[in-house]
Amino acid sequence: MSAADTTTPAKVPPPRPAPPPPSALRRPRAKAGSAGAGTPWLLLAPCLLILVLVMGYPLVRLVTLSFQKFGQSQLWGFQPAESVGFDNFTNVLGDSEFWSVVVRTIVFAAGCVIFTMVLGMLIALLLQRVSGWVKTLINIALVASWGMPIIVATTVFKWLFDADYGILNAVLSRLPGVDMIGHNWFASGPQGLAVIMLLVIWGAVPFVVITLSAGLTQVPKELEEAARLDGAGAWGVFRYVTLPILKPIIVMLTTLSVIWDMGVFPQVFVMRNGHPEAEFQLLTTYSYDRAFVVNDYGQGSAIALITVLLLLGVVAVYMRQMLKIGEVE
Repeated sequence: MSAADTTTPAKVPPPRPAPPPPSALRRPRAKAGSAGAGTPWLLLAPCLLILVLVMGYPLVRLVTLSFQKFGQSQLWGFQPAESVGFDNFTNVLGDSEFWSVVVRTIVFAAGCVIFTMVLGMLIALLLQRVSGWVKTLINIALVASWGMPIIVATTVFKWLFDADYGILNAVLSRLPGVDMIGHNWFASGPQGLAVIMLLVIWGAVPFVVITLSAGLTQVPKELEEAARLDGAGAWGVFRYVTLPILKPIIVMLTTLSVIWDMGVFPQVFVMRNGHPEAEFQLLTTYSYDRAFVVNDYGQGSAIALITVLLLLGVVAVYMRQMLKIGEVE
């Protein structure tokens, strides 16, 4: 028997099937993509419908009134509403008092936002360095202050800063050389707005702290350790590692704070007993006074619409920043 007879024949592997043509692979993907593109809109449809029902009619009515002469006679039906075109906007924009209110509102909102973000960031960083039970107590205090109704918080602040019975004046008067008994914090606009600003910051800081604390948990410890090994100090780690990672959250919080603080109304209204003086007027209270005190609903609607347009500008800046962040990521 020869060696050729005893050799086992080699097995030939079966031929591989030919790959499908590119057109066959692309068709299912196109169908899946078209179906998936409509899913988010389908899920958002109930929320969008509620927003249209709740906010659609008031916004349309606001725009309509801003182009009309509408007072008590029109409100009670004695006279029909008269279209005046852009006269309401011309009168408002030509009023120097309106521009004083605009500047005061911007300064007030900017101060509230800056102090809220700075204090919120400091407290959030502090919570990362305290023990568990201390962190729990601070979080409970933050949630309690955040959940307190605005009217209750405003009433408490009115008592704290009261000229005759305020505890703050009594405590400050115990300091050597300080006599604050009977001091009226609302005798001047800057002092009174500073008190209201403190009230707004007190109510806004908890949300910022809780949100930033959640964001800080997503900062990789490896990056912080690597930055320290490279010689970066605490400020360097925060600036080059923590801050870039938290940038989307900071942009979101800043934008929301601007919108909320430019729309402050109950704090000023209740703190001044329903009749804010001229030096305490913000855009919201100024619009309310024009509509319900002067009974010029058309001009009050025009001021409110200008405020809405200003806030839409803030939202546009926010959307642009978020799109830039998405492109970078």
